[in-house]
Amino acid sequence: MRTRSKLATIALTTGLAVAGIAGIAGPAHAAITGDTSMTFTLSGGTLAITVPSSKALGSVATGTATTASAQLGTIAVTDTRGALLGSWTASVSSSDFTTGASTANETIAKANADYWSGAATATTGTGVFGPGQLLVANKVTLATSRTAFSASALVGNNTASWNPTVNVNIPSAAVAGDYTGTITHSIA
Repeated sequence: MRTRSKLATIALTTGLAVAGIAGIAGPAHAAITGDTSMTFTLSGGTLAITVPSSKALGSVATGTATTASAQLGTIAVTDTRGALLGSWTASVSSSDFTTGASTANETIAKANADYWSGAATATTGTGVFGPGQLLVANKVTLATSRTAFSASALVGNNTASWNPTVNVNIPSAAVAGDYTGTITHSIA
C-alpha cells in the first residue's frame, strides 16, 4: 500500500504543478475600458467700442448764456475676450469747440461741455455694469477725461450700450459761427 500512497502523492503534486503553470500562463484578455486624453484651445477675441460718427447739437442764439444739448446716440462696448473675472472701463474726453480761425473769441473751451452717461440701454453677459454718471445731477465737465461706463466681475463675452447726453454751455460773449469739436470715447 505504500506504493499507492506514494503514487497518489506524486500524481497530486504533478496535478497541482500543472494547474499552477496553467494559471500563470493563462489566455490573454482584452481591456474592457480605455481612456484618451483630449485638449483644445479656446482663444479670446477683442475689446471694442463703437460710437456715432457725428451729432449736431442744434442752434442757439448769441448774446445770452445758453446751452446746446443733445443725446449723442448709442455708444456700445463689445467684449469677446472670454475673460474670467474680467473688467473694462470706457472713458470720454472732449476737444475745445471752435469756429472760424479758432481765435480766443472763436473758441468755447471743453470745460464748458457737460456729460452724463445715463443708465445702460442694453447689456448682455455676466458681470456688474455701471454708468459713470447715472443722472443729470451726476454730470461732469469734460475739462479732463472721465469714466463714461464700466464693467467688472465679467465672465465670458459681454456687451453694454448707453446713450449719453452732452451739454455745451455757451458763454454770452461767444461769437456767431458753426462750432466744431470732438467727443472721444475709448475703452481699456
